[in-house]
Amino acid sequence: MALSPAHRFSGRLQRLRLTAGALALGLAFALPAHAAKKDDTVRMAYDQAPESVDPYYNNVRIGVIIAANVWDTLLYRDPVTNEYKGQLAKSWKQVDDKTLEFELRQGVKFHNGEEFDADSVVYTLNFVADPKNKAVTQQNVAWIDKVEKIDKYHVRLTTKKPFPAAKEYLSTTVAIHPAKYYQEVGPQGMNAKPVGSGPYKVVDYQPGKSITLERNADYFKDSPKAQPKVGKVVIRFIPDRQTQMAEVISGGEDLIMSVPKDQAEQLKSVPSLQVINGETMRIVFMQMNILDNTPAAPLKDERVRKAINHAIDRQAILKNIVGEGGSLLNAVCTPSQVACTQDVHSYKYDPALAKKLLAEAGYPNGFDLDLVAYRERNQTEAIINYLQAVGIRPRLSFLQYAAMRDMIRGGKASLTHQTWASNLVNDVSASTPVYFGFGNDDITRDPKVKELLDKGDQTIEPGARAAAYKEALGIIADKAYAVPLWTLPAYYVANKDLQIKPYSDELIRFWDMSWK
Repeated sequence: MALSPAHRFSGRLQRLRLTAGALALGLAFALPAHAAKKDDTVRMAYDQAPESVDPYYNNVRIGVIIAANVWDTLLYRDPVTNEYKGQLAKSWKQVDDKTLEFELRQGVKFHNGEEFDADSVVYTLNFVADPKNKAVTQQNVAWIDKVEKIDKYHVRLTTKKPFPAAKEYLSTTVAIHPAKYYQEVGPQGMNAKPVGSGPYKVVDYQPGKSITLERNADYFKDSPKAQPKVGKVVIRFIPDRQTQMAEVISGGEDLIMSVPKDQAEQLKSVPSLQVINGETMRIVFMQMNILDNTPAAPLKDERVRKAINHAIDRQAILKNIVGEGGSLLNAVCTPSQVACTQDVHSYKYDPALAKKLLAEAGYPNGFDLDLVAYRERNQTEAIINYLQAVGIRPRLSFLQYAAMRDMIRGGKASLTHQTWASNLVNDVSASTPVYFGFGNDDITRDPKVKELLDKGDQTIEPGARAAAYKEALGIIADKAYAVPLWTLPAYYVANKDLQIKPYSDELIRFWDMSWK
């Protein structure tokens, strides 16, 4: 019986698996003593480097992780109960549909000794919400109209329109900077010498190479984040996965994440390591540029887009490559997010129908196009195999995230294998509108979809809000503007002596870690 592209690709991984297994077996009996526990330092490797450590000028997951550990937000959402708690804000009240007022904590200090007060909140949020300052994560703050100082420890935040997800953003992605320092150095200076108020402070940063965090001994006791236990964290940016694996096996690193399923399973045999996996908020999908500037004109034809959807056996890739903890998607939003629905049209695997649609569109012999991706390369290559099987011939460019994003925004990308984790925000406004709401990353620009997403973003009544989003997601599915794939499980490989708990928001909370 002929094997599917996913099975063939899975088969080609056997040599890699055997190599990893042999490496594990060879080193398992000759490991050096782990110094990490002894010197109270967690060493972590990650395959992408943040383009900036300033949270507002970064979109890479490791940047989000660094931000959560170095900076604080006004509110905090408990990752288990989803309850909102005061963090830098002691309390808050909703004055009306567009106004929130906050009482701020007193006695909190930033890492450089600057006092936290209303000026910190007012300057930070007004600066990053101003489009002229070009925050990369503009969608996280674009809803803010203005922030005003009432007195030293009270502020008022006004949204442009009613925005029911405001507290969600204020508890996850909207970090607060020290006003005097940020005004003096700006985003570039904040990247060069980061200063926050969080449980860890940056003591060394080598862009593109590493960042070192040290426990903030003066972290305020009333924070809903735990007081940090581990003394130091060193994060190295190592693009090559095999190098990461060798380092964690030899004891050079204590933690790696987003490990491919097959490699994680091999590392279970190493006595000095533990392998943990779990569901995440991260969704995987493919974008298709259908604008006038698209490098691939065939994508403007709805039949071609539907053919691409029918060409990929998502279930086979999920089973053989993605692994346990992932689930299929029909819509470009995380199923757990408020107002996200997967109850829209879905495309079953049907290569014959894909070929028929391509022929009807005038491409009986298929066509060539460029495909851009930045992570999960094994999944990308499996997708390429399926597309090739129906006559579509992708040329892969595998890049760092920032380079891929700039290609998309510059109209130079045709088809993109993309992931998105919503910057921790458990609300659909943080996913679908990013790619279909006429922002920088929207390469379809359907006015009706934008109208419905705007309505959903601004509607207070939950039922009407959900209905608006569902109609928008339905149009995206019916017109095949994207290829929803699956949620991405996370596999973590860690030193067996490290106490670590994975969360669905894919956030590494160093302040939660300890040594066994």
